Amino acid sequence: MSLKKDSYSNFDKKIMRFAIDLANTNKGLTSTNPSVGCVVVKNKKIISYAVTKIGGRPHAEAIALNKNKNKNFGSSLYLTLEPCTHYGKTPPCTNSIIKSKIKKVFFSINDLDQRTKNKSKKILTEKKILVKEGLLEKEANKLYKNYNFIRKNNFPYIIGKIACSSNFFILKNKKFITNEHSRNASHILRYKNQGILTSYKTINSDNPRLNCRLNSLEKFSPKRLIIDKDLKINLNSNIVKSSKKLKTFIFHNSNNLKKIKKLKFYGLKLIKHEVELNGYFDLKKLFKKIYNLGIHNILVECGRNLTYKMLKSNLFNEFYLFKSNEKLSNKRKFSILNIKKILKNFNNKKQTNTYLDKDKLIHFY
Repeated sequence: MSLKKDSYSNFDKKIMRFAIDLANTNKGLTSTNPSVGCVVVKNKKIISYAVTKIGGRPHAEAIALNKNKNKNFGSSLYLTLEPCTHYGKTPPCTNSIIKSKIKKVFFSINDLDQRTKNKSKKILTEKKILVKEGLLEKEANKLYKNYNFIRKNNFPYIIGKIACSSNFFILKNKKFITNEHSRNASHILRYKNQGILTSYKTINSDNPRLNCRLNSLEKFSPKRLIIDKDLKINLNSNIVKSSKKLKTFIFHNSNNLKKIKKLKFYGLKLIKHEVELNGYFDLKKLFKKIYNLGIHNILVECGRNLTYKMLKSNLFNEFYLFKSNEKLSNKRKFSILNIKKILKNFNNKKQTNTYLDKDKLIHFY
């Protein structure tokens, strides 16, 4: 049987908020799986809780139910997302719930994975488990905004960022425009995404490392994705030199066997991609290929031309503009006013300067 969607107590809401907070701790760190928060309650007391393991496995349900196996009988289970019903690399979580003799299951929203969507409720109710869905649905949809987009579209969730001076210029060299606090914030974006994409032009001009350099978070550096149609990347770049330590993909359309051999020797993964009649990559097809590699959350850090092209193609789900307090007067400055104008196409924006000293951060979404 199932319970009415609106029959929630304040206690139920409190527990589900805790589950959502749990899920948020590993959001972006669970590979292609969603980060799920799970809380087991008996006699109005929490007896165990868990979040999906970093990397996506084990699932939160399996972890929480294994903590107190002898106490689960008659308990209530609170989940931020519908429990999975399919066999993958792990058995269905519905099996674990049934075996644990859980009495009630609360979950916020349905999983859009077609292997599970709208199936768990039927399976559980047939085993006489009370099922209640829709608890804090609005908060859960916010939590799974990225995941739901990916599942609906079979396409990556893409976040862009660029840093500029107060007068909307960038500088084509290694000099930082924004301050240390802004740079640390950008490393948090790297930490929370599976992949980071740029072009060979940015590699050759700025020589970035494209890793996460926050203390203790280095191991969460994203996979690096380089667009380099003609394999013009500098072999002495930081990206090439570190590619055996951090997985790096180059998307190209070159027959330069000598360069291909050298790049493979350094450990880069080369993927040949077709070009269009205009001589360029179709970016939507390219991102679809990246999606098929299992890289579903992508941060794009590139120059003004590729950034503008992606904005014009509506490829960004979100965009972060880091704006320095300093004006740029160097002769080698490049205007990004065209990017500023097109950012107005986003429905929402939020500005903050919290913890960034005099810099500002504008989030478009």
